[in-house]
Amino acid sequence: MKPETNILAIIPARGGSKGIPGKNIKPLGGKPLLQYTLETAQESLFLNRVILSSDDPEIIAVAKTLGLEVPFVRPAHLATDYSGSLEVVEHALTFFKEKGEIFDAVCLLQPTTPFRVKGSIDMAIQKFLEGDYDSLVSVREVPAEYNPHWVFESDEKDCLQIATGEREIIKRRQELPKAYFRDGSIYLTKAEVVLEQHSLYGNRMGFVVSEGSHFVNLDTEEDWEWAEKYISK
Repeated sequence: MKPETNILAIIPARGGSKGIPGKNIKPLGGKPLLQYTLETAQESLFLNRVILSSDDPEIIAVAKTLGLEVPFVRPAHLATDYSGSLEVVEHALTFFKEKGEIFDAVCLLQPTTPFRVKGSIDMAIQKFLEGDYDSLVSVREVPAEYNPHWVFESDEKDCLQIATGEREIIKRRQELPKAYFRDGSIYLTKAEVVLEQHSLYGNRMGFVVSEGSHFVNLDTEEDWEWAEKYISK
């Protein structure tokens, strides 16, 4: 993929949130939640187009007041508790493809992880392009106590086994290989991988480690309270 790659950014925001009712447009620190993600997307030098994918009229109305493009209303069957991000991305890419607009890659930016470090999107895109990955995700390091080499699973005899399948446990924290979890901040995927392989990841997935200690994935009221306290500081 070349530097002039045409990249579509999608901010997914469906209605019907149960953990935090109306969270995508709920005011956080005085502005709707999805505005945080929109502002960081607008700072990017590499994103060619930033859109909202939503089924909810109220979310769409708020998005338009913020200047966020809403080219379509997401179909109801793609806005249930069982709908996945892959189907949402496929729908958006197919919508534009049918109108003759082709994107080389897509960047999924979830509004529920609002506190991205300035420039992090472009840093991720630059690595994505230079590495010629099928996809790239933002991650954070798993704390040692949750490292898979120190995690156990129960077998059929109700005995504990190391989750990685090793017979001997790694004794020292310093010897543990680094492990990561997706933090939900940035997902980048080649459009052909999405449309042809029906995957958000493909075979070659790169990663960037998110900076800062201000990580939150807003799913519960407790998460929201933490975010409010972070902003107030």
